[in-house]
Amino acid sequence: MTTGAKPSSGDFVHRVRTVSGSAYGTRARSRAAATGGMGFRHRFRRDWPLLLMVLPVVVLLGVFHYFPTLGNVIAFQDYSPYAGIRGSDFIGFANFNRMFSEPAFWKAVANTLSITAAQLAFFFPIPIALALLLNSVLSSKVRNLVQGVVYLPHFFSWVLVVSLFQQMIGGAGLLAQTLRDNGHQAVDLMTKPDTFILLVTAQAVWKDAGWGMIVFLAALSTINPALYEAAAADGANRWRRLWHITLPGLRPVIVLLLILRLGDALTVGFEQFILQRSAVGGGAAEVLDTYVYFQGLLVGDFGYGAAAGLFKGVVGLVLVLVANRFAHMVGEQGVYSRS
Repeated sequence: MTTGAKPSSGDFVHRVRTVSGSAYGTRARSRAAATGGMGFRHRFRRDWPLLLMVLPVVVLLGVFHYFPTLGNVIAFQDYSPYAGIRGSDFIGFANFNRMFSEPAFWKAVANTLSITAAQLAFFFPIPIALALLLNSVLSSKVRNLVQGVVYLPHFFSWVLVVSLFQQMIGGAGLLAQTLRDNGHQAVDLMTKPDTFILLVTAQAVWKDAGWGMIVFLAALSTINPALYEAAAADGANRWRRLWHITLPGLRPVIVLLLILRLGDALTVGFEQFILQRSAVGGGAAEVLDTYVYFQGLLVGDFGYGAAAGLFKGVVGLVLVLVANRFAHMVGEQGVYSRS
């Protein structure tokens, strides 16, 4: 490239890929050199303090998450807590057949998937935009202050979140009072079934956008600064650096979070919906979690509730496997590496 000539788009992208590939290869060779030649016993003797610290977490996960999955056998039984698993009659797929024939079940599935789709539409753009804006702030004090303020709602309970929204957009809230003071009819957005999906999506985004922002800020810090220097030397403007460097650098994190979120596609929460069910009605607020609660637990039909829960788990597992396979097809690692 001659002096003074404007670099082409191909030259810029080639340099970005060259620097990125070189940095990645250096990190990979460093990791291989650090772990190569070490046997299991040597690594165990070296890392046993760390393994010991992880042991309580492994025990808790095993006792409270994995061991209870054995109880899913009651999904195939006419289960009675008085008779226990051994004393309850085995009825095969009768609970599943009844569940799949219930219109209320499919209504809960439709509501759950609609809410999941709406939340996914805002789950990535808003935290990424916040992370990019905050990453461009030069003052560390301002950055830390904004980061703390945006992240704070993540620690609020759903009772507090729903109460805050009620005070803002409820029938006696700030919005309704402002409309009355200006001669308009008051609006209660907390009791409208037609906009309930938008309401719960706004609540979820407001509560967890800070958490997503922290994750993407951490991902931004791992992007090699040499990529931006090479782009600036080639005359790339801010938008081209964003498109060719920043977003590709965030892609592994986006793919991983997308896979994990798809695994919970049928789990949108319980407290948020049970708190607002009476305001908008069961037709709008009925999701799979509340369906299991009302149809399985409250009436004592534990086998039926376990069948609905097992259905959620199987669908989530299938979605994770499919999404992870797609991640491998586009060149990302996903949740686990290819064998």
